Amino acid sequence: MCGRTSCHLPLDVLTRACAYRDRRGRQRLPEWKDPDKYNPSYNKSPRSHNPVLLSRLHFEKVPLGKGRRCVVLADGFYEWQRNQCTNQRQPYFVYFPQIKTEKPDIIGPEDWEQVWDNWRLLTMAGIFDCWEPPEGGDLLYSYAIITVDSCPGLNDIHPRMPAILDGEEAVSKWLDFGEVSTQEALKLIHPTNNITFHPVSPVVNNSHNDTPQCVTPAHLMVIKKEPKASGSSQKMLQWLTSNSPKKEDPKPFQKESNVFQWSRHSLPKSNLPVKRGGQGPLKRWLKQEKQEGPVAKRPQKQ
Repeated sequence: MCGRTSCHLPLDVLTRACAYRDRRGRQRLPEWKDPDKYNPSYNKSPRSHNPVLLSRLHFEKVPLGKGRRCVVLADGFYEWQRNQCTNQRQPYFVYFPQIKTEKPDIIGPEDWEQVWDNWRLLTMAGIFDCWEPPEGGDLLYSYAIITVDSCPGLNDIHPRMPAILDGEEAVSKWLDFGEVSTQEALKLIHPTNNITFHPVSPVVNNSHNDTPQCVTPAHLMVIKKEPKASGSSQKMLQWLTSNSPKKEDPKPFQKESNVFQWSRHSLPKSNLPVKRGGQGPLKRWLKQEKQEGPVAKRPQKQ
């Protein structure tokens, strides 16, 4: 499974999207640790900072070495399907089905951004670790997303998918390591069919591209027409493709003796009779040199 995700919501919106109810039924918002490190993006790579939910107990009573369960948040994740014939890859954006709200007709990428109102975040089960530098300094947090076999609907795109926690109850159980044992929590790790996806533009292939086009359905992307070439450019292109000078093949030597006959394409020996009296340039030059000889050795007439 590819580790590329989208999490573009601003900090305050993301906080409201993670609202939950405590054991007394009161609605609460999660508290941030190092909020300045969060950078919203439509195209997050595995090495970027991503929002992760942890139990509050990790920062109050229980050491970080115990109960290392976490929930990784994202709008959705990207996956690539490889075409066996062309070997090209088609990217897809995978996310939770969203509650339909009355929206204007979506006809382009600029309208697609309006769908993100009240977006349901994708909640993926993970485990985390915390490393403290021996020389002192800030703690380094890292995480890994747990993967499972893909559900039937996603199997044609990729054989693996993240373990998705579907619903607030599943998220609470996974994080509550004090009350829910590891064996009980592992029952939440399984493929889910409650997902949807759509193909997106190859613009997402480059992790430096951070635009709404990364998540926009491919059929809504505006296809830009190639600029029409000018008259002079068309003539130049025509000349390059059809009338460009070609390097002539060297003429093969004619065989008049036992000299090897060759050509660029190793043509077979011709069966036509050699024309009498015809001498190649090399043969004539050698004959002339032989007749004249060096000036110093030319015999003197008495």
